[in-house]
Order: sequence, then structure tokens, then C-alpha cells
Amino acid sequence: MGSLFRSEPMCLAQLFLQSGTAYECLSALGEKGLVQFRDLNQNVSSFQRKFVGEVKRCEELERILAYLVQEIHRADIPLPEGETSPPAPPLKQVLEMQEQLQKLEVELREVTRNKEKLRKNLLELIEYTHMLRVTKTFVRRNVEFEPTYEEFPALDSDSLLDYSSMQRLGAKLGFVSGLIHQGKVEAFERMLWRVCKGYTIVTYAELDESLEDPETGEVIKWHVFLISFWGEQIGHKVKKICDCYHCHIYPYPSTAEERREIQEGLSTRIQDLYTVLHKTEDYLRQVLCKAAESVYSRAVQVKKMKAIYHMLNMCSLDVTNKCLIAEVWCPEADLQGLRRALEDGSRESGATITSFMNTIPTTETPPTLIRTNKFTEGFQNIVDAYGVGSYREVNPALFSIITFPFLFAVMFGDFGHGFVMFLFALLMVLNENHPRLSQSQEIMGMFFNGRYILLLMGLFSVYTGLIYNDCFSKSVNLFGSGWNVSAMYSASHAPAERGKMALWNDSVVRRSRVLQLDPSVPGVFQGPYPLGIDPIWNLATNRLTFLNSFKMKMSVILGIIHMTFGVVLGIFNHLHFRKKFNIYLVSVPELLFLLCMFGYLIFMIIYKWLVYSAETSRVAPSILIEFINMFLFPTTATSGLYAGQEHVQRLLLAVTAMAVPVLFLGKPLFLLWLHNGRSCFGVSRSGYTLVRKDSEEEVSLMGSQDIEEGSTPLEDGCREVTCEEFNFGEILMTQVIHSIEYCLGCISNTASYLRLWALSLAHAQLSDVLWAMLMRVGLRVDKTYGVLLLLPVMALFAVLTIFILLVMEGLSAFLHAIRLHWVEFQNKFYVGAGTKFVPFSFRRLSWKFSDDRA
Repeated sequence: MGSLFRSEPMCLAQLFLQSGTAYECLSALGEKGLVQFRDLNQNVSSFQRKFVGEVKRCEELERILAYLVQEIHRADIPLPEGETSPPAPPLKQVLEMQEQLQKLEVELREVTRNKEKLRKNLLELIEYTHMLRVTKTFVRRNVEFEPTYEEFPALDSDSLLDYSSMQRLGAKLGFVSGLIHQGKVEAFERMLWRVCKGYTIVTYAELDESLEDPETGEVIKWHVFLISFWGEQIGHKVKKICDCYHCHIYPYPSTAEERREIQEGLSTRIQDLYTVLHKTEDYLRQVLCKAAESVYSRAVQVKKMKAIYHMLNMCSLDVTNKCLIAEVWCPEADLQGLRRALEDGSRESGATITSFMNTIPTTETPPTLIRTNKFTEGFQNIVDAYGVGSYREVNPALFSIITFPFLFAVMFGDFGHGFVMFLFALLMVLNENHPRLSQSQEIMGMFFNGRYILLLMGLFSVYTGLIYNDCFSKSVNLFGSGWNVSAMYSASHAPAERGKMALWNDSVVRRSRVLQLDPSVPGVFQGPYPLGIDPIWNLATNRLTFLNSFKMKMSVILGIIHMTFGVVLGIFNHLHFRKKFNIYLVSVPELLFLLCMFGYLIFMIIYKWLVYSAETSRVAPSILIEFINMFLFPTTATSGLYAGQEHVQRLLLAVTAMAVPVLFLGKPLFLLWLHNGRSCFGVSRSGYTLVRKDSEEEVSLMGSQDIEEGSTPLEDGCREVTCEEFNFGEILMTQVIHSIEYCLGCISNTASYLRLWALSLAHAQLSDVLWAMLMRVGLRVDKTYGVLLLLPVMALFAVLTIFILLVMEGLSAFLHAIRLHWVEFQNKFYVGAGTKFVPFSFRRLSWKFSDDRA
């Protein structure tokens, strides 16, 4: 709990790693995840560091493993993903593993290449078979007529030669046959006509079945074509056009005997290719299955090895080049674990000289480490989204565990909706170890990561729903109403009392559309409802007026308490950082300014609730008018809430007026007084910079610490601060801006908390409208059709409730709750200017194979 309240104390440690044991020591550190390395080679490029060759070797191994994973996925072979990760490989096994992987890659690429060639040849032979079958009926040529070739005359001189003239000239008739994509047929035919000027005859036929393209592997529809042409020049043009349209051209047999021989040969070759291809695929699958058994462990080992060399590149060498020096941030509680990890790494490497570490003083601000578990992680992420906390300042996440779901529930208060959200989150919590939930992505992954936040939000919404007495916009009468309607009838009272009170009778009940219950009548109001709002208000016409007044005052009370708590937490920061003057000159004036105005407003609200009853409610003064008169000083006397109210209010205004100049000028003048008290002074630090480094505020602060703690005279080598470094104008301007922001923020932030009332009202009204438009209509239908209509109406009501009231309204209330914490609460004490502690840990690496796919 201490770690969650404030970040853990850190120290800067220096590691001395022997060159032969550095790899094993970092492997042990990576398994434990204790330290964050500092880069000691920031001025050296990544390509000039010592272990860049080893990093390139790891990247080459990652490329080979990515290729193996790609081939294994392509073969639909399941990849075993172990729950435990193997350690980083010893240096002796790295070369052996690299040689095995390279040999496996060469073998796989060769087998895959042969398989692709066999497959391509098989697809081409299948296409050739289909082409011969379809073109068999295209052209019937006379086998005996084979004219000899003569030079074909130029086309420009005789462009209208018919077939008889071609026979007379003895031009040779040629054929081009093949397959073309279905979408290219029309353009292909048009191009042939334009280029060949009609000296071609094109015949098409669509294949009955789709075939796989040997080049792309895509299954598409094909057309078989046969082109008849005259002349060699026309034949060259036709072949060029076929190449441009990526046609698959196959030889066309000149005789029926040749066709039959080709078909028989194709049938034999296809059968042989099927046999060889199946054997090749079986062998390839055996190789891949064997590789799949170890690919997970090897991928994990390579990633760990690469991470180790990345960290080694951040280390510096000593003058002898035999020892690596590293600087790390380490929590003070983990120093013993760090020493044990170095000893384990040295022992594993078999070195005679063990690596060691020692802590070094520093003036740099350490990173922030707040240990979380699966329950507190979601709330810490909400705070970190605003800004990582400064080192050792109060962490708002501890208090957000309660305040965040509570403020959400104030805006989302409905028993039914909260219970549905609670059940949804409870299911995810109970099944959090299910792999499908833990590996879910996008929206479902966000819900799963925030399952404990949803659980508390739903639980608190159930509570506020009971307070509001709202369950799907309807009230629940659990304990019986505290209002008695029968007591309003005149017959239930003595004749002497009837003339003094406005009672009901039969004629009044018949004539009046609206009846009013008078709590001052004896027996009408029997006492408050035990839990929450009385269910009779759900029937009242002034229900909205009553709830608005209640929720608005409740929002103001909760908001002022929330902001006051934030100012009080700032006092804990000042105490921890030993800035006691900030308590008296900043925090106390802030509290007085806030409580003397808005704290007094809470007092008036609660006082009116407790003092005035139903009998005296008509003479009760307005809180709003009284609060305004507090600042206006009216000349006419008012009744007031209590005796002596005017004197109390003037005293509070006087305290508020005195707090403002103290807030504006107190801290700058105090720092100026400290500065003038010692013209030149030094600053000695044994810890860390807790405020803005080298700031004038810190200079004066350190001087005050020396006075308070009775520090010894400054030693030689301490940093000397001259008088010119103190800038009173800058300090004064910073404090004035902060004070103006705080004073105006008290007013605007208090008004901002009214969103609790507005969102609660909007949610209740939307729920009421949804019930009136759907469920009320379904329930009012007669018995004949009511049952049939009620089922779809209930289904539609459930769908709209989930998507509109739970998802959309829930997201709106969630965002407003975040805003109230970030702006109104955290700016009172939380700086959020730190850096997150990122340890060197193998658990941060991803072991998912999806990340390795090429």
C-alpha cells in the first residue's frame, strides 16, 4: 500500500561487468526485471557500438524464424506456444543454433522452390489438356492440303485480299491457341482486329470450371481461344499481342494423330507430376512439423539474446577494455536481488572474478516506480494517461479506486443498469484466465483490461441506484412508503382539525386532477424512507423538481469535499519534500479561501436540511439568496438561517480577503527573505532533485533546509550559487499565475461538479423515455396480442438499453468522471511531470507468432 500511495525510493547503481560474464549477468537481470539501464553511449551512433555485429546476427536469426513461421502457417500446422519461456541461449550454443537455422532455411527454400515448379508445371499441363479438349471442334483442316510458303505481298498494297486470293498466292495458314482471362477477352479481340486489319479469325469458348493461375495462384475463369492467321508477319503480331495480354499460349497440333499423341503424353505426365508433388509435399510437411516443435523456444531465445545485446550497447568500456560499466536505476528494495542476479550470472559463466555493483550519489531525478497488480493496474493507467507522477509525490490512483467509480455511479445511478454492468464485469473477472479473453483485441481488449474498473463502477451504480430508487427508470418499494395517503381524508381527523387543514373528501378527489400531500398534516408523513428516496416520488408530478434540488446540492457537496481532499494531499507532498513553508504560505491560504466560501455553502445546505422541518419549510430562507447576500452586504435586514449569521459571514469574508494576498505574495517574499539573509551560499545535496532542477525556488529551499536541519558547513566541490541566479520577478509571476488560477478555479471547478447532477438527470430521463416508448406500449396491449407483442418489445428494449443507456451513456459518464479527476481533483496537488520506470525485463517482450509473420 505504501508503494501505491507514493512511488518507491530509487537509487543509481553502477555495475562492473567482466567481459566474459556480461552476457550471463544481463540474462539473469532480464529474467528478474529489476533495473532500468541508462544509455552511456548517447553520442555514439547505433552502427558504431561494440555489439552491433551481434545485434545484426540476431536480426538475421529473426528473419529466418519469421520465414519458418510463415511457411508453417501456410502449411496449416499448429504452432505450440509454451506458457514458460526458455532462458537466453548460452554463447556456446548461439553459433550452433545459427548454423542449424541457416541449413534448415536453405533446405526449405529448395524444397519449396521445387514444389512450386512442380505445381506450376502441373497447372500448365492441366490448362493444355483443357485447351486441346475445347479446340478440338474449332477447326477441321484438310490434312492433304498443305500449300507451300511464298512471300506474302505487302498489306499496304492489297488490303482487301479474300481467302481465295490467299490460296492463289500460296500463303501459309497458321494457328495460335491458348487461354486468356475472362475480363480481357473483349479488349484482346478488339486489339487483334485493329492491328491485324482483319487477317485473323478468332474463336472463343469459356471453360466450364475455374482454373488456378500458375503465376499468381488465383482461381479465375478462363476462355480458350484459337486464332487463325495468314502470313508470318501477322503471326508475329499475334504472338506479341498475346504476350501483352498475359495469355497462356500452348502449341496447337496440326493433325488429329498428333493431337491424340499429345493428349496421351499429357495424361501420363500429369499422373507422374501428381505422384512427385504429393511426395514433395509430404516431405515438406515433415520438415515443417519438426521445425514447428522448436520454433517457439528458438524465437523466444533469439528475442532475449537481442535484448541483451541492446542493453550491452548502452554500457561503456573501462580503460583496459576488459570490463563493462553500466549505470542502472534500481529500487532500493531490490538491491539484494540485483546482487544475487550478478552472482548467479557470474557463477553460470564460470568466471573466477564475479561482477559487482555499488550505489552512487546523483542529482538527477530518478524515474517513478509504482508497483501494481491486476486490480490496481487499470486505475494507475487512468492516472498515467494524465501524466506519470513526479518522483515520490502522492499518487492519486490509490484514492481513485474509490472516488472514480463513485463519481461515475453518481452520474449513472440506476440499480438495473449497474447490475447488468456488474454481471458483465464479473464474468470477465471469473474467466480472466481464458485465452480468448486475455488475447482479445480492440474494443473487447479494452473492456477486459478495465474489467475491475467496470466491476466497481457497476457495484457503485447499484448503490447509487438504491439511493435514487431507480431500477430501469422505475422505483422499487422495498420497505413501504413513509407517506400515508389515507391521512389526508377529512374523515380520519377530528372536526376541530378539519377547518385548520386542507384535507380531502370525495368531491375534492373527483374534481381535482392533481392532489397534493401536505406533510404538516398529522399522519401523512410517517418518517423518512430507510434507504434512499421514497418510492412515492415516482408518482409525483413535482418529482423532477424535487430530484433536481437534491442532486444539485449533492453535486456541490461532493465536489467541494473532493477538491478539499486534493488540497490536503498537497500538504503531504510539502511534508515529504521538506517544504514546510509551502504549507503555511500556500496550502493553508488555499484551504481558507475554499472553505470560507464554499465550505460555508455546504454548512448552509446541511444546516437547512437538519433544522427546518415540514411545518417550518415555508418560512425557510433560500440558500442561494443568503449566499449571494454574503458578498453584497444588503442594507435591509434578512431573516437568515440562524442568529448571528451576518457576523459569521463577515468574519469568513475577512479571512478569505486576508488569504488572497498571502497566497499571492507570501511564498515569493519568504524566498526573497531567505535569499537576502545570505548573499552567497552553496547548496549541498545528498539526495535527489525533488523540484525543478536548478530553479530559484530550489536554491532558496535548500538554504532553508540547511537552517532547519542544522547542516554542516559546505564542503569543497559543492555547487556555488551566486546572487545573480535568484530571479524574484520570475518567482513572483509564477506564484501570481498559480494563485489566480486557483482562485478562479475554485469557482469554475465547483460549477464543473454540477455535471454530476446534469448527467444523472439525463440518464434518468433517457431511461424513462425508453420505458414509456417501448415497455409501456407493450404492457398496455390486451391479452390476445399482448404476449406475442411483448416478446419482440422486450428484446428491442434490451438491445436499446445495452447500446444507448449502458454503452453510450456509460462512456459519457466515464469521460466526465475522468475529467473531474484530471482537472478538478489532481491539479490541486499532482504535478505529473515524471518519467516512468521501464525495467529491463524479458516479460515485456512479446512472444506472439503473429508479430513474426512476414
